[in-house]
Amino acid sequence: MKIVIIGGVAGGASAAARARRLSEEAEIIVLERGPHPSFANCGLPYYVGGEIASRDKLLVAPVAMLRQRHRLDVRVRSEVTQIDRDNQTVSVHDLDSGKTYIESYDKLIIATGASPFRPPIPGIESSRIMELRDLGDADRMHEAATARAKQAVIVGAGFIGIEVAENLVRRGMHVTIVELADQILPPWDREMAMPIEAHLRKHGVDIRLNESVQAFEETEHGLTVQLQSGETLSADFAVVSIGVRPESQLAADAGIKCGERGGIRTNAQMQTNDPNVYAVGDVCQVSCFVSKATVQIPLAGPANRQGRIAADHIFGRMSAYRGTQSSAVVGAFEMTAAMTGLSEKLLNRAALNYEKVYIHPSDHAGYYPGATQMTLKLLFDPQDGAILGAQCVGTNGVDKRIDVLAIAIQAGMTVYDLEEVELCYAPQYGHAKDPINMAGFVASGVLRGDQPIVHLDTLHPSTRDEPFLLDVRTEQEFAAGHIPGATNIPLETLRERTGELPVDKKIVAYCQVGQRGYMATRILIQRGYEAANLSGGYRLWSNSMIDRAD
Repeated sequence: MKIVIIGGVAGGASAAARARRLSEEAEIIVLERGPHPSFANCGLPYYVGGEIASRDKLLVAPVAMLRQRHRLDVRVRSEVTQIDRDNQTVSVHDLDSGKTYIESYDKLIIATGASPFRPPIPGIESSRIMELRDLGDADRMHEAATARAKQAVIVGAGFIGIEVAENLVRRGMHVTIVELADQILPPWDREMAMPIEAHLRKHGVDIRLNESVQAFEETEHGLTVQLQSGETLSADFAVVSIGVRPESQLAADAGIKCGERGGIRTNAQMQTNDPNVYAVGDVCQVSCFVSKATVQIPLAGPANRQGRIAADHIFGRMSAYRGTQSSAVVGAFEMTAAMTGLSEKLLNRAALNYEKVYIHPSDHAGYYPGATQMTLKLLFDPQDGAILGAQCVGTNGVDKRIDVLAIAIQAGMTVYDLEEVELCYAPQYGHAKDPINMAGFVASGVLRGDQPIVHLDTLHPSTRDEPFLLDVRTEQEFAAGHIPGATNIPLETLRERTGELPVDKKIVAYCQVGQRGYMATRILIQRGYEAANLSGGYRLWSNSMIDRAD
């Protein structure tokens, strides 16, 4: 068996290593266009910022190790220029010698990844316009950030944009982010991204939303960035991070079928329309685990698993890719945002029915020092309670909760199951009723009708049938800030003061995070009132009112 793999990094290198573990006799050739077949591309921003001090730490599997430990024929600086499916060969251009040769294969794995999208903006070809895809890019950015650079403009507020911003600020630079959308981290729902946006601003990051770059122009000392609004920004360099596109042209030219967005089409075994050709990683399109729709999700975890699955199938093992859940996490200045499954915006786009709840638990028991609050959003099917997605933002324990919910989604669990999940507990690590359990309690209570809820985005105070907004926090909390139009009756006195409430209006109760609002709702329902709890409470409302003034 002769296996040729085009590309390394996550998918290609994983496929090669797995293939060797399955067969000592197979001839395995890895053709990598760059100088490094396997490196930690997710660690590149942290090398730029100095958090990872040694560049060598990013070399996950150096050439020597792949050759010696795994007996792989690794050829770096080798670019595949053509795939001949009829003859089962590839044309390889040796970038060092300039020579081209033909290499045959029995099975071919395409792992060419995705390349950063560079829009046709005037001046974008300047050497001061950078991206961050490989070690060469990281070297250039590291050199600029550790020289005399003082200002940088980042175009795009996705994963890479946020991570680069944080690390350049750590280098003492002034950073401006320009983002076309009305929020940072576009995959997240807007209200869940706003706390981390405020945190970035607190650390000095200048964020320009609903804005775009019209032109770059080199100057004697740096770069000017012309914005659509007419404003001009000065910078020593700019970083473009507005998404990636699959490098699938090589496959398309060979007649391998690709989707509308360019991703190579594969089956669950990662085979293309040619049974002898596989595709793994960012270059291929896959199905969404939750909705079953076709998606293009460039993530390292799925790429590694796809590489293993392709190798398994080549050697007769019936592995299958289950689909991508889009589980992701990003950090900035000790704050974390994580998600799994479908966001609310994607559920709306797919016209799928859903319900949602918000909770604001602390990461561990409040009486143990150091507890910090998080916001957890859970999306679920209103009929059977199946978990559709979750997002969380906070300081500590965020990734832990989303990891648990990612497993719950893959296991087909419902919100009722979350009520019974048994997780490890000690006061410094969590709660006897973990945030996972609490999310299950709240969501299940909604489905059972124990606690009707309303959401901020459904409150329309200008309409004739506007609800009576009841703030059940203390008088001191109410005086410190409240939702406009609310009436304050603290929970402790509510039973004695229900006569002050209208009987002809729906009453929407709220507190700081939702617990007292729930208790108020139960009291009122049992006394004959039409009542509901405002999901997420005052905290969610205040998060949505974050001042974005520059």
